[in-house]
Amino acid sequence: MNIIENYRNWRRYRETVSELSRLSNRHLADLGINRGEIPSVARRAI
Repeated sequence: MNIIENYRNWRRYRETVSELSRLSNRHLADLGINRGEIPSVARRAI
């Protein structure tokens, strides 16, 4: 079960990074995020 949960978490992380990366700098700024923070924001989202 732990392997499945780890895989799901990894997928969620990658999807979040991908979605945030597609946003423009302006949209990210509206959310209070800069590009360098995307990985840490995605990690917190899991």
